[in-house]
Amino acid sequence: MNAAETRKLPHADVEVTLVGLGCAQMGNLYRVTSYEESAGAFKAAWNAGIRYFDTAPFYGYTRSERRLGTMLTDLPRDAFVISTKVGRVMTPDETVGEEEDGYVRPLPFRPVYDYSYDGIMRSFEASQQRLGILKPDILYVHDIGRMTHGDQHEHYWSQLTDGGGFRALAKLRDEGSTKAVGLGVNEWEVIRDTLEVFDIDVSMLAGRYTLLEQESLPLMDECARRGVGIVVAGPFNSGILAGNRKFNYTDAPAAVLARVDALRTACEEEGVSLQAAALQFPLLHPAAVTIVSGARTTDQIQSNLAWFSEHIPDSFWQRLRDRGLVAEGVPLPRDGA
Repeated sequence: MNAAETRKLPHADVEVTLVGLGCAQMGNLYRVTSYEESAGAFKAAWNAGIRYFDTAPFYGYTRSERRLGTMLTDLPRDAFVISTKVGRVMTPDETVGEEEDGYVRPLPFRPVYDYSYDGIMRSFEASQQRLGILKPDILYVHDIGRMTHGDQHEHYWSQLTDGGGFRALAKLRDEGSTKAVGLGVNEWEVIRDTLEVFDIDVSMLAGRYTLLEQESLPLMDECARRGVGIVVAGPFNSGILAGNRKFNYTDAPAAVLARVDALRTACEEEGVSLQAAALQFPLLHPAAVTIVSGARTTDQIQSNLAWFSEHIPDSFWQRLRDRGLVAEGVPLPRDGA
């Protein structure tokens, strides 16, 4: 696979490269990352042909948007695609600590959930200012769902439905302030629920359609049928498919470790790296339009690109199917032979 190749969203005038750069690390995710280090990773991605960049107000408490905007606004506007997110209004707060929500030295703006019409419009306008970009190509509603909000989910969901949040997205899309709208979430069920009440173009789904986990296959199939693009984030499932022992941001349970060992064995038998299989697998589904992976350094960019371009024989995917290591019905190369 070639990272610089593009796929178009079925119902929007947006083409994204097969690999996109996730920019949470620009916000000092887990450790301080200098501007120079971030700029080096950005330059490596750009030089490799990557033209899709994803950020959010939440990343570094506005730091990521500010850094990415500075880098992108030196380049022709029609040369890249950018997405950002709404759902949190960043509010000035001098009590923000040295580390918050996994971000080290976040800027003094505390996130306040607000999915209402006014909240989404305020969040969007603030992102325009920070990015220096008037019309981001894609706008996602960030972290709506029961996994994030628990017992408060119905409250926040009603802000989107009854409170005008979806109406705000429709207005921004209809007036041309953004080309495509959807969700940016870690749970597939809320995308399914949204399909029943609002016309989305695309959604970012993190960690739920991967080489390790395919419970979201019914949603993926429905999105392919409806022409809703899926941006696959978190293809390494928090890193366990890239070599660490984290799954969903915590220590992986024994059953997950055993499944990863079985996948790694199949890879070794076919001469395939596990990381390459993890990056390439989601794009075998017709709903998937791009893989977004975070990278902090030039070396990480180069490693991801090498894995993405690695040749994987059809026999490998068949081996996974024969051993029950992928869900029944997932699209694989031989399915179209």
